[in-house]
Amino acid sequence: MFKLFTIFNESEQRIPIKVWLEDPSQIEADCLGQALNLSRLPFAFQQIALMPDTHTGFGMPIGGVLATTGAVIPNAVGVDIGCGMCFAETGIYKGEISKIDLQNLVSQIMRDIPTGFQHHKKKQPCRSLDNFTQRLKDQHIYKTAELCEEIEKGYYQVGTLGGGNHFVELQEDDSGKICIMLHSGSRNFGYRIAKYFNELAKDLNTKWNSPVPSKYDLAYLPVDSAEGTGYLSWMELALEFAMENREKMMHVVMDDIRKLYPHITFENFVNAHHNYAAFEEHFGTQVVVHRKGAIRVRQGELGIVPGAMGSYSYIVRGLGNPDSFYSCSHGAGRKMSRKKAMETIPVEKTITDLKELGVILGKSKKGDVSEESRFAYKDIDFVINQELDLIQPIKRLKTLAVIKG
Repeated sequence: MFKLFTIFNESEQRIPIKVWLEDPSQIEADCLGQALNLSRLPFAFQQIALMPDTHTGFGMPIGGVLATTGAVIPNAVGVDIGCGMCFAETGIYKGEISKIDLQNLVSQIMRDIPTGFQHHKKKQPCRSLDNFTQRLKDQHIYKTAELCEEIEKGYYQVGTLGGGNHFVELQEDDSGKICIMLHSGSRNFGYRIAKYFNELAKDLNTKWNSPVPSKYDLAYLPVDSAEGTGYLSWMELALEFAMENREKMMHVVMDDIRKLYPHITFENFVNAHHNYAAFEEHFGTQVVVHRKGAIRVRQGELGIVPGAMGSYSYIVRGLGNPDSFYSCSHGAGRKMSRKKAMETIPVEKTITDLKELGVILGKSKKGDVSEESRFAYKDIDFVINQELDLIQPIKRLKTLAVIKG
C-alpha cells in the first residue's frame, strides 16, 4: 500500500515537499537538495511533488513536479523536451509468433529505424516542422538564426530512436497478447532548443540580479516576457515534434509486423510526454506545471509507466489526485547513475540476464548495455505500489524483445 511523507521546515522552505516514498532514506542526498531548492523559489506554488521514481537530475529532480506562477524554467523541463512514451496493443498472441519471426522482426526494425546518433539520410515529411515554419512567416514568434537553422536539421531526425534509455519493445500482457511500447523524445532538435533558452535564461538572470541563486541551476523566464513566450512557443514545437517522432516510429513497427502477419489489428493507442511544462489550473490558480520525468494522469486518463528492460511495464489509469498536480511516475527510476552502472555491472551479466529471461536484445554496440540493465533501476512494482493513490494499474506487460540505441 502506498505511503507518502512531507518535508517542511518553515525556516528553510517557502512551501512543503510531498514525497511518494516511505521515508527520507529512500531519496538520494543530491535529489533531496534539488527538491529543497525548488521549495525555496519565490514563484513556486503550493507544494513540490516527488514521485516514487525520483532521482537526481540537472537542476530539478527527475520524477519531480513543480508548479510556478508567472515563470517558466527551461531546466525544469530538461534537455529532452517532450520525451515520452507510445503504446499500441495488437490483436495477436505470443503463441502465434515464432522466436525466429521475433528475431527477424527485431532485425528489420533496426534496419528501418535509425538508433543512437544516427539520423535519416534523406529529408523526412514532418507536419510539426512544416506548420511551425508557416507560423514563423505569419505570426510574431521569437526568432533566432541559431534555432531556425535547427528546423532544417529536424527533418532528418524525425522518426529516429536515439540512445540512452530510449527503446522500442515488443511485449506481452498477462493474457499473452502482443503489445508495442516505445520511448523517445525530440532528439537533438529539442536538445538545441532547451540549451539555447537555458543559456539565455542564465544570462538574463545574471543581468536582473535574480533572487534565484545561480548554483540552483534553475534560471527562469517570466511567462509574459518576449523570451518566456519564445521558450513556450519553441518548447511546444519540440513537444509536437516528439509526439510525431514516436508516432512515425510506431507506424514503422506496425508496418513491419503487418508484413509478417497481414491479419493483425491494432488498438488502444497511447502517446504522452513526461518532460514538459503546461498552463493548468490547480487549487483554483492558473499555474505553469513543470513535469520532469512525470506524466499527467487526470481522472480516467491513461498513462504508461515503463520498467527497465527485462522487467515489467504498466498501463495505468489516473485517479486525478490534486496533491500530485494530477501526476504520477514516468518509470522505474534509476537507483544508480549510468557511470556507476557501467562500473559495477559487467556487460556479460546484463546480456546473460536478458538471455535467461528469454528477452531478445537488438543493439548494434553492446559495450554500454549495462547503463540500462534492470539492476541499475528501482523495482517497478515497488514504484507502482507507492502511488496507488495516484493511479490504478490496468495492464501489466513483460518484455519479449528490446531495441536500444
